[in-house]
Formats: sequence, structure tokens, C-alpha cells
Amino acid sequence: MKQVTKFTKTIALFLFGLFSSVVAFAQEEGASLDINLNTDKGGAFYTQIWFWVVVGLVFILLLVALLRGGGNKS
Repeated sequence: MKQVTKFTKTIALFLFGLFSSVVAFAQEEGASLDINLNTDKGGAFYTQIWFWVVVGLVFILLLVALLRGGGNKS
């Protein structure tokens, strides 16, 4: 039977501390995140103002057509 001596406990504690500090220093750098927002491009069509103007005009035309009805009053 092997008995755990004070020396082996000390070695185990030393190795645990060494590996823990290596992990801590490995995380020291931090993530260098580069976000590139291309605002100079046109983007999708639904982000353009002309699209929303056309949608608004079509909506108004449909609303007027529905509210007027058939106009057939007998």
C-alpha cells in the first residue's frame, strides 16, 4: 500500500498552482474583436428611403380604394 506523504502532497499542490496560473495567464490577453460596419454601401433594398416611399404610396392608394368602395349607391 502506498501512503501519501507530505512531499507528494506538496508536489501535487505545486503542480496544481502552476497549471492554474498558466490557465489564468492564457486568458490575460482578451479577445481582440474587430467589428467592420460597412456604412458606405447601399445595403438591402428595404433600408432605402425610396422603397418606403413606394410602400407608403401603395398603402395610401389601397386605403383610398377600399374606403371609397364601389361607389355604386342606388
